[in-house]
Amino acid sequence: MAGVMDSVNQRTQLVGQNRLELLLFRLAGNQLYGINVFKVKEVLQCPRLTAMPKLHPVVRGVAHIRGGTLPILDLNRATGGPGLDDLETAFVIITEYNYKVQGFLVRSVERIVNMNWSEIHPPPKGTGREHYLTAVTRVDNQMVEIIDVEKVLAEVVPTNEKISDGVIDAESQADAVARTVLIVDDSSIARKQVARCLQEIGVEIVALNDGRQALDWLRARADQGEDVSKSLLMMISDIEMPEMDGYTLTAEVRNDSRMNKLHIMLHTSLSGVFNQAMVKKVGADDFLAKFKPDDLAQRVIERLRSLRGDVDDQA
Repeated sequence: MAGVMDSVNQRTQLVGQNRLELLLFRLAGNQLYGINVFKVKEVLQCPRLTAMPKLHPVVRGVAHIRGGTLPILDLNRATGGPGLDDLETAFVIITEYNYKVQGFLVRSVERIVNMNWSEIHPPPKGTGREHYLTAVTRVDNQMVEIIDVEKVLAEVVPTNEKISDGVIDAESQADAVARTVLIVDDSSIARKQVARCLQEIGVEIVALNDGRQALDWLRARADQGEDVSKSLLMMISDIEMPEMDGYTLTAEVRNDSRMNKLHIMLHTSLSGVFNQAMVKKVGADDFLAKFKPDDLAQRVIERLRSLRGDVDDQA
């Protein structure tokens, strides 16, 4: 237990410092790619893959690892290239996203680098795989591309985005009228998923791409005298984002007396023992792992009901 707590303490020391660790890897060519270490469970030589009928073309097969069966996705094929060959020398990065564990097939794994999120930038227009990128950075003078894994997974294993019958009640829909929620996420697919869910409830949406953009947007309104903690129902923010991560965004909002009462929920595909400690440290109001539409809708409805209760108390 002491070892686990030491690890938690080491990770949480980075919270609010806008830092991350990237695992660097390569696909078919010499281009470097990166994935947040928080999402990586382990890296191993590609195990024997078993082909199964009716698998998505991106899924090269399933592997039996540590007593479980995992789908192995070919990241090169997922982003529009040919399937990787020579599986005997390839590697698999085992990851956990949105409560699901899967492996990503890559040609080679390089090393881990510690970086500042301010060094991570949105992809430039016109890049060949812009459709599948959330960000880019440079390491040792070489471009590193960060793939929108949530988009890849949404295409290969579609997520149910429908809110179940009975979750949204008429009173909450009435309360949602003229309410606005700020969504902050660098993944286009994640922004669309959250927006569709919230639009079913009936709230207005403002969707921004990263923490720096969101902080500038909030400060601009505060400069105009707007009390964003009252004009916004809540902010729903991803954690992993270029320029500024969700932890730092939350800490910056909490440090600004003009908007430090804004209700903030961190909504992320990151998983692991560290999240709750980090959320508590930066002062977020809530945390929810992606993507379960019923759970997300329920959190927004609970927020609407809490404000309804405040109005009732004042009356």
